[in-house]
Parts: sequence; structure tokens; C-alpha cells
Amino acid sequence: MADDLEQTIRENAQGPAEARGDSVSMRQHNLKDQVEADRYLAFKEAMRKGRGFRLAKVVPLGA
Repeated sequence: MADDLEQTIRENAQGPAEARGDSVSMRQHNLKDQVEADRYLAFKEAMRKGRGFRLAKVVPLGA
């Protein structure tokens, strides 16, 4: 899935952001949104595999 998204981002970066024809108009998500989506999905994958880090508050038992 991540490889598909990476390939899609590469293709979209090389093509136009908006195209119009006689009766058809097409617009893509902007590149910034696509990169943010890729980062988010990579973060989720890292957390699922345990490669990420989590913040936790440690409270001593005697306190």
C-alpha cells in the first residue's frame, strides 16, 4: 500500500495539478496533502510494527 502511494505521489508530481478538456475537467489533491498522507501512513505503520515511540508518564508506587 505504501509503495502504491509513493508511486502515485511521484506520478502526480510529474503531471499537471489541473487539466481541462472540451467537456471534462480534472483536479488532483495538491502535493502537500499527498506528502502529509504518506507521512501519516508511514507513522501508523511504524507504530503498528513497534518501531515508533510512545510517551508515558511513570508514577512511583510509593507516591
